[in-house]
Amino acid sequence: MPTLLRGWCCSLLVIGCCVPVASLAAPAGSGIPATTEGLVKVPSKRLAAVYLLPGADLRAYTKIMLDPVQVSFRKGWLKDINRSRGVSRKVSEQDAQEIAAAMRSGFEDIFAAQFKAKGYEVVNAPAPGVLRISAEIANVYLNAPNAMDEAGVRTYTVEAGEATLALAGRDSTSNAVLGLAVDHRTTGGVGRATLASPANNRFQFEALFRDWARACVLGLEELKARSPLTPRSGTKG
Repeated sequence: MPTLLRGWCCSLLVIGCCVPVASLAAPAGSGIPATTEGLVKVPSKRLAAVYLLPGADLRAYTKIMLDPVQVSFRKGWLKDINRSRGVSRKVSEQDAQEIAAAMRSGFEDIFAAQFKAKGYEVVNAPAPGVLRISAEIANVYLNAPNAMDEAGVRTYTVEAGEATLALAGRDSTSNAVLGLAVDHRTTGGVGRATLASPANNRFQFEALFRDWARACVLGLEELKARSPLTPRSGTKG
C-alpha cells in the first residue's frame, strides 16, 4: 500500500479501554496517520476514538476505495504462544504469516460486502466522489492457533483473541485526511469454552470484522447526514 501522506506512519497505544493514537509503529506505508493534528475528536458510541476534519463534507462520497489491509501481531505474541507449546507444535513465522493473510482476506471481503450492501460502489482507482479507506488490524493476539499440542492435549478457549482496528478515510484525489478511527476489541465467544481451532478462530475474528464494518458504514451514513462537519459532529448508537 503506498504512503499517502509524507512523513506519516501508523502508531497506536492501547491502555485499557482508552485507545489514543500514540506509540505502536505499524508497517511502513500503512496509510494510517501518526497524528491527529488538524482533526477534532468527536463522540462515538460505536468506536473507541473518532477524529474528524472540521468542515469536511462527506455527502459527495458514493464510492469506496479500499487499500490492502495491514495485519500485525502484538509484540512478543509468537514467543508467548510457543513458550507454552510442545516442540512439535510450535507456531512458526510461516504459520503467523498464513494467519495474517487469512485475516487480510476476510477483513477486505467483509468490509467490501458491507459497503456494497449500503449502496456504495467499491472501486480500484481514485476519482471524484471516491472515499479512500486505509485500515490496519494491529496488536493481534490469538489465544490458541492450534487445537492440541504434540501430546494430544486439546485446548479450549472462550474468546479467540483480540485486536485493534485503526482506520483512516481520505479524499481519493487530494489525499486529504477526513477522519481517523481507532478501536480495540476482544472477539465475542459463545459464552462458554469451545475447542480452539483455526476454523473457530477465523469464525470469531470474522464476526469481529463484521461488527467493525457495520460500525464504520453506519457511522459514515450518520456523518454524511451531518455534513458539513463541525467540531460537535459525531456518531450515535
